[in-house]
Amino acid sequence: MDASGGARAIPSRLEAVDAVLESFFRLAASRAGRIGDAYTGLWSALETSARGGKRLRPRLVLATYSGFGGSELGTAAHVGAAFELLHTALIVHDDVIDRDFTRRGSPNVSGRYRDVATTAGIPIPTAEHRGMSTAVIAGDLALAGAYRLLDRAGMASEQRERMAELLDEAVFASAAGELIDVDFSIAREIPSVEAVVEMERLKTAVYTFEAPLQAGAVLAGADDAYLPVLAEFGRDIGTAYQATDDLLGVFGDERETGKTTVGDLREGKRTVPIAYAATTGAWPGIRDFLGKADLTDGEAAEVRARLIACGAEVYTRNLASRMAGDAVRALDRLPAPVAEELAPLAGQALDRIR
Repeated sequence: MDASGGARAIPSRLEAVDAVLESFFRLAASRAGRIGDAYTGLWSALETSARGGKRLRPRLVLATYSGFGGSELGTAAHVGAAFELLHTALIVHDDVIDRDFTRRGSPNVSGRYRDVATTAGIPIPTAEHRGMSTAVIAGDLALAGAYRLLDRAGMASEQRERMAELLDEAVFASAAGELIDVDFSIAREIPSVEAVVEMERLKTAVYTFEAPLQAGAVLAGADDAYLPVLAEFGRDIGTAYQATDDLLGVFGDERETGKTTVGDLREGKRTVPIAYAATTGAWPGIRDFLGKADLTDGEAAEVRARLIACGAEVYTRNLASRMAGDAVRALDRLPAPVAEELAPLAGQALDRIR
């Protein structure tokens, strides 16, 4: 694989990742068919969850792998696919935790099985329990599959062990972040901005940015001295992305994001703008609406106005911009081919903020 193609070559390299995932699900479906149609159906639902998306994690694996001179596309595609399956596992489980039944505007695994149950005349509470239970099983299968794909990547034993350690750290950190997020949701006090940023880093940035970036470098045989720099870049760009997502969850255009702008407020999610607003005099006028399940569009508009008035929107936007800028500066400490691969990602982060 020629690294000189830079980021322009990534779409064609992602086809190799898709091929690995297709092969994985095809084999799983064949095995499941020997057990029964119901199990085959579950694998089909899981494969649907793994389709689409931006393939961000494989992109990062491939970017650093190529930038550091890696040339075995098949091996890199397996590692990228492993991180994509990990992502699938975590979002399936996260939807269960959040009691969400849709994703990207369509029924997720929970919603798909809930809808089948309700169509059969099963009462809503039982149908929802069936949907979420099935999603837990599906998420477990995807998580196990991520490790299985690493085993199939054709790496030497030492390299495979290091890759498994990176994947394990990603799972370990994400579970910690998810637990903190759950605890935040029931705590009476609003956490600090710093605590929210750290929760979001653990829950999302480690497995989405830091670990995939390092995995590609390790796979290519890069000097270990570059790993902390890649982790720093990943942490900063991850914070920028998540802070922007926090804004889009309240102020975004639903036609562009595919996500409602009242969902986070109704769930009472502890985000950066909410944590900042809690430190201002505007908080009493926001607090009573946060977590209100039947929040109206008019009430949501009032909350948005108060978040803007107290400076929470500007604060969050500035935080995202500052972290994206830090990420750009970190690129100066990486070899030029690697920086060239990663620069578009930093540019996209800045574009999302504007």
